[in-house]
Amino acid sequence: MGRKGDCWDIAPMERFFPTLKTERVHHRIYATRDQARRDLCGYIEGFYNPRRLHASPGYISPAEAEL
Repeated sequence: MGRKGDCWDIAPMERFFPTLKTERVHHRIYATRDQARRDLCGYIEGFYNPRRLHASPGYISPAEAEL
């Protein structure tokens, strides 16, 4: 196991995937893998990254943190 910031540090993904499953994937049925990929990419790029409140910058969205 590496230290924080090393390529072996998987803590950010271990925190992200439960959030993704809870907020988006549970109780959804995707007909195809492509449909699932489009939905998840749209969620990540359209909501999670720009608008969702994140703890590290003080519970504001990344868009607000850049102002």
